[in-house]
Amino acid sequence: MGSSADHGGAGGRAKKAAGSQLWKKALLHSSLCFVMGFFTGFAPSSVSDWTSAAVTAGGVGSSHVVRALQNAAGGAVNRSLLAQGAFGGAGDAAAAASPQPLLVVVTTTESTPSAAGERAAALTRMAHTLRLVAPPLLWVVVEAAPDVPATARLLRTTGVMYRHLTYKDNFTAADAAAGKERHHQRNVALGHIEHHRLAGVVLFAGLGDVFDLRFFDQLRQISAFGAWPVATMSRDERKVVVRGPACSSSAVTGWFSQDFSNGTSSAGGEASAARPGEVDVHGFAFNSSVLWDPERWGRYPTSEPDKSQDSMKFVQQVVLEDFSKVKGIPSDCSEVMVWHVDTTRPSSSSLPSAGNKRR
Repeated sequence: MGSSADHGGAGGRAKKAAGSQLWKKALLHSSLCFVMGFFTGFAPSSVSDWTSAAVTAGGVGSSHVVRALQNAAGGAVNRSLLAQGAFGGAGDAAAAASPQPLLVVVTTTESTPSAAGERAAALTRMAHTLRLVAPPLLWVVVEAAPDVPATARLLRTTGVMYRHLTYKDNFTAADAAAGKERHHQRNVALGHIEHHRLAGVVLFAGLGDVFDLRFFDQLRQISAFGAWPVATMSRDERKVVVRGPACSSSAVTGWFSQDFSNGTSSAGGEASAARPGEVDVHGFAFNSSVLWDPERWGRYPTSEPDKSQDSMKFVQQVVLEDFSKVKGIPSDCSEVMVWHVDTTRPSSSSLPSAGNKRR
């Protein structure tokens, strides 16, 4: 009896030990499965996700990962993501590190009835051009008070950041033809820029101007003043005249004018001899900080107040005082990047008679 009891007790203990080992194995397997599932949840679900993650990480290690994944996937990798990460990411980081200066584009208009019908088309064309320019950009449009409602509706649909300025001064058709109204509009814009301290590069863009898009990237490199050749085309004549700075590299050494209608040209050999009396508003830009320069008001005697109070005349004169502060655009001034269409209508006295009209 005693021996059978001993055997029964030993068998029970063996069964209990075996059950304990099975429970431990099950617990270990469950733990391993939980850990594997936990970390698998953080892993990307596709090769493309791995690729984009590696490209975003950057560095030598990530490039090795990308190449390895390309080989493993047989080249079936999202190449648009690779290109965007390899090139766009670096460009975005550089742009964020060095923000681009603001471009303030000033556009003037005409209040004459003959120009009213063309204004909407010209503003729309200019808006489409400015939408292609990288931000930041501010478009300042100046016009007479009666023309504001229609233009305001148009500007709201352009998708360009803008400021719409107006004035109540009246100008006759003769004043508009002589450029007095546009000169006043530019002063209105410069007064607004000075009052609100809009720091950036100021460009005067007429409704008849055409630009190479690369030109706007060059403008952002201006620290004080910039100048460039402008090809001016007359509206009613077959005539093209190129005027602008003569440059040695990006340094301005003088000014030239060439008429391509008859092949003649006039240019000074020295910078002093080629200095024009007034720079063309379509051929220069400047850093707006010159408008609130504290030395501005001490430059002229009190007997000549117009030269300091007329912001447009002031800027046009300052840009010609020291060529060393003027940057040539492009670097050697050998390429025309701005075309200006002269839309000034001739006076009735200058129009050809009925018997001498051009055909």
